[in-house]
Amino acid sequence: MHLVLRLYEDTLPAGAREIGLPGLPRMIFIVRGTLSVEGRDLAEGEVWHGEGEAMIKPGSSGATCWRFELAPGDAGDGALIGTAARSRCKLAASLPTLPEGHLIWRGDSVTFPPGGCAYLHRHQGPGIRCLVEGAIRIDTQGRSTHYGPGDAWYEAGPDPVFAQAAPDRPSRFIRVMILPRHLIGKSSIVYVNEADKAKPRSQQYNIFVDAPIALR
Repeated sequence: MHLVLRLYEDTLPAGAREIGLPGLPRMIFIVRGTLSVEGRDLAEGEVWHGEGEAMIKPGSSGATCWRFELAPGDAGDGALIGTAARSRCKLAASLPTLPEGHLIWRGDSVTFPPGGCAYLHRHQGPGIRCLVEGAIRIDTQGRSTHYGPGDAWYEAGPDPVFAQAAPDRPSRFIRVMILPRHLIGKSSIVYVNEADKAKPRSQQYNIFVDAPIALR
């Protein structure tokens, strides 16, 4: 099955009616406001994860959220259907480097102190990142790209990546990766240079989801 990992930014104003989402592996990160997902009230910075159908409804102040989904390539547009809701696809990526066999969904946040970096490394599966705060430069495949809050990017996994955070303020991004199931509870990072393996790591991780995916 051809799969696509996609990220939508959904904006639901206060008073918007309840909206149904089809069954797909997904993670919803609350950027601003409050959102009820399947009766669970979520505040800014909190996460919901599931694979079944789900009903969402904004709180009294409305909500903006980032919705990560793993969908069949022929699933069509994933924008919310609602008279008051607005959806924007920030990024959608085919997954040619998807690992074989059983998979897990890992959703986490990665925080860098001012001037922090992630030494040249690879991951063991593809994923989408989206910057919450600060700024970051990503060097990969001979290119350097700068990202600011709200910007999203895709990393295939096998391609070596160097990440340099802003020098004057903390930086943080939200990340979803699709990984081999044997990595559940384990780091997916592989440093390219032997000398970097013993160096202190400036980045800190907060794992929201580390769960098997039933889709495959």
